[in-house]
Amino acid sequence: MVKNDTQLISHLMRRAGFGATYKEIETYAAQGYDATVENLIDPPSPSWMGDYLARRFHHEQSGMMGPWGNGDNWLYRMITTTAPLHEKVALFWHGIFATGYPKVIHGKMLSNQIRMFRHYGLGNFRTLLVELSKDPAMILWLDNYDNHKDAINENFGRELLELFSMGVGNYSEDDIKDASRAFTGWTIGNSEYMILRSERDSDWPYGRISWHFDFHSEDHDDGEKEFLGRKGRFNGEDIVDMICEQESTARFIARHMYHFFVADEPPVPSWPYTPPRDPAAIDTLTQAYFENNYDIESMLRVLFTSAFFKAEDIRYEKIKSPAEFVAGVLRLTGEFDRPRREIMDRARQMLYMGQHLHNPPSVEGWHQGTGWLDTGTLVERINFASEQVGDLNKTGVKVMIDSIASNNGVDLSSEQLVDLCLEQLGEISVSDTSRAILIKFAEQGDRSPEGIASMLRLSASTDEFQRA
Repeated sequence: MVKNDTQLISHLMRRAGFGATYKEIETYAAQGYDATVENLIDPPSPSWMGDYLARRFHHEQSGMMGPWGNGDNWLYRMITTTAPLHEKVALFWHGIFATGYPKVIHGKMLSNQIRMFRHYGLGNFRTLLVELSKDPAMILWLDNYDNHKDAINENFGRELLELFSMGVGNYSEDDIKDASRAFTGWTIGNSEYMILRSERDSDWPYGRISWHFDFHSEDHDDGEKEFLGRKGRFNGEDIVDMICEQESTARFIARHMYHFFVADEPPVPSWPYTPPRDPAAIDTLTQAYFENNYDIESMLRVLFTSAFFKAEDIRYEKIKSPAEFVAGVLRLTGEFDRPRREIMDRARQMLYMGQHLHNPPSVEGWHQGTGWLDTGTLVERINFASEQVGDLNKTGVKVMIDSIASNNGVDLSSEQLVDLCLEQLGEISVSDTSRAILIKFAEQGDRSPEGIASMLRLSASTDEFQRA
């Protein structure tokens, strides 16, 4: 197997998934890069541990009403899925269409929103925006249930334009008002009844399952509106149609894709004043958006097969989010081949690193890149990774150690041991400085399983292991 092939596949799996074991990387490299991209986009037989199995062992995940069970359940899925890109895309949209528990107060609704991202996230962007506008969690999060024809609430209309599609500077305050008017009557059904049930704590035993989208025609403003220079008796879907036609929308989504899958960009609020890191890449993705009728899958196919994505100078240019980091480590260790109570501890460790799924800090989501790292969160990340990959009781760790030991065993040179450890951790490339430190450590250790585990621990503490 050519080293460059496995390194490129490793790069793809870190960006389009949560990393991969070296055995998986070899399998992907054997079938070829383009075929691997297609299998990620359209996996032949996607599977994962399964809700039914997780909930059988964890009763608190049956209703998933609270702030924890649904996040634990999603982490299970990230760790065990055979369709990692679909979970990565759901995480991508969760960061853009940020919706949180403190206001929604309904874990199952948030989990349903992620399921919607999973289902529509690789499809037509227009369809995704319409489904988002009908999503009960979003309707509650941005107050569209309180948006009436005689008293508009601009929260959803504003964020739809500012954070979800076009970006600041590409619309007017009047556009926000008339977009909000178009979404009057888009609300949740049985809201008064369900609020009363919740106040009386009578949601059990099945959880708060009755929230659903409802359109109240009597509360919809059907009058003439003006939006982006056009006039008409627009409804919400008409507004979405016009949004999707805008070049600003295409470029906004393209920049988000580049930021999430290629290389860290500055925080979104600075985008109106800071040009993209790679304008040509944004142009390419914008073109793909229009040529493929707003199809997200097609945009990602162009992205993953592009020269700018494959370029060596953008590798390790992204800092993994805590969710990506934790899921990636746990996919390596093989700890969760079945439901375990330890999933709750692993999810809390993700929180200590700065990310609580379903609880973004604001409507802007998380500011990623170097925003993930400070002295506290970096220590948490290093301690977590070194503890997990050095645990000889974990199936995946045993596999890594056995594979390393089988290569000349006790006769391994320090350089060979370092290279094999980095290989087993997902074909990681490190700087000359990091490699020199690892080699010096290897010179002082033995080649026993415990010695190799110590080497894996230190390798997982490198700067490059924190990055994608």
